[in-house]
Amino acid sequence: MNFRVAFGGVLVILAAFALLTMPFVVEQTEQAIVLQFGRPIHVVADPGLHMKLPWQSIVDYDKRVLDFDLPAARFTAADQKQMIVDAYSRFRIVNPLLFYQTVGTEQAARTRLAPILSGVVRDVIGTVALADIVSGQREATMRRIRTGVNDQTKDFGIAITDVRLRRVDLPEANSQAIFSRMISERQREAAQYRADGDRQATEIRADADKQRTEIIADGQKQAQILRGEGDADSIKIYADAFGKDPAFFAFYRSLEAYRNALAGENTTFVLSPDNPFFRYFSAPPQGAVTGSAPASVARPR
Repeated sequence: MNFRVAFGGVLVILAAFALLTMPFVVEQTEQAIVLQFGRPIHVVADPGLHMKLPWQSIVDYDKRVLDFDLPAARFTAADQKQMIVDAYSRFRIVNPLLFYQTVGTEQAARTRLAPILSGVVRDVIGTVALADIVSGQREATMRRIRTGVNDQTKDFGIAITDVRLRRVDLPEANSQAIFSRMISERQREAAQYRADGDRQATEIRADADKQRTEIIADGQKQAQILRGEGDADSIKIYADAFGKDPAFFAFYRSLEAYRNALAGENTTFVLSPDNPFFRYFSAPPQGAVTGSAPASVARPR
């Protein structure tokens, strides 16, 4: 009687244990392998609730894209230029059974992936010049690296979806030398531009001074020509006027002389009465209009 009770209790415990250990859940982002005594039985890729035997175990792997960063390292390009490259890759576990059999865990996969990625990066960069890596050939270089890594990791059950060169820099010593050379080159160009500007400014100033001298000389020449023509016209007019009425012209010139000589308020002339300068005060010229003397003309004495 006691044996039956004990046996029934054992069966209940075993049944409860089986009910607790047999079901398992696979998440949307996971894939699982059912193991029996360490040996893989089958792969469960569909998410949801699944069943297994109590003595079987589960190993699950991530179905999403995983990242792997390669530490920055020094590499040599095809033109023997040293550079510091910081690369990273993305991979997925596409064959969980093969992945379990070859590497086992994600950490082990990352450990195996590090030297492979570093070696492929070194081999590919060694065939490309530095200028191509930092300019137009960068995308092609990354595709070559991805293909090379995929070829060496396909037996791990993973697929490399992307490889990127996050940063490609020159070593510090090389960078400083390049910066110094760039500064020197820019300073040389600036000095050349300043010298060209000074030369052009000197030429412009010299040309402006030359034009100024020529313009002034031409102006003075034209002024002298016009002044000479005016004097000639004036002399001709005076000569014509004098030829038409010499007596009136002499009278007019004398009046002009009186006006200029007696312009002051207290002007006094001491001359003899018969001096020719005052000949028109005693008798007006023949044919001239007689009348009183101009008010501005002082009486001689």
